[in-house]
Amino acid sequence: MESANLIQTVLIYALPVLFAITVHEAAHGYAARHFGDNTAAMLGRITLNPIKHIDPVGTILMPLLLYFATSGAFLFGYAKPVPVRFDLLRHPKRDMVWVALAGPGANLLQALLWGIFMYLLVAAGVQERFFLEMGRAGVLVNVVMFAFNLFPLPPLDGGRVLVGVLPRKQAAMLARVEPWGFFIILGLVIANELSKAFPFFPNILGFVVQYWMQPVMGLTYGLLDILLTPLSLLLH
Repeated sequence: MESANLIQTVLIYALPVLFAITVHEAAHGYAARHFGDNTAAMLGRITLNPIKHIDPVGTILMPLLLYFATSGAFLFGYAKPVPVRFDLLRHPKRDMVWVALAGPGANLLQALLWGIFMYLLVAAGVQERFFLEMGRAGVLVNVVMFAFNLFPLPPLDGGRVLVGVLPRKQAAMLARVEPWGFFIILGLVIANELSKAFPFFPNILGFVVQYWMQPVMGLTYGLLDILLTPLSLLLH
């Protein structure tokens, strides 16, 4: 029964996750091209072909390992980053903010579209649980990606936004964190698991979830409710 539930969960989340990471990365490449950097376009990364964006470790192996290690309580993964040469942007410090925001912006738009999809299913009288759950998964996955990627730590998009808006000296100091950003995130995940076995071990990830993810996700769901209200009134 558990294996059947796992397969069903994977099938429900597969399409939303593939769309979420693919459109997110393609949006970065499109924004970079718009502002003067054609690197991603030349490498064929401005595409909705998910194979171009999937990282075997970050997109498949790590989420599966974390799913089994935490019994589905925590998932983390990443796609193959779209290469951006900020020095090729017309106004590097300003334009890098828009390039960084393009990814989370794409996730916010997708969350809205999945919400519209759910309303249309209900309005059409569709009762199939699989499609309704896929709609909910689509909203959830994109809201989580939106909130997580806006966390102000390079190489996450929020970190690059902060580098773009800070004065040059402070921006340069923060930019030095970028090569270590992934290891910091991985360390937070490991610390989260250690804190379960050893209560004295600091659970920094818990603070991130409580004071960043939950508030930002709450605000995002509130915004989606406002945007979907006209459709809800129209269909009812």
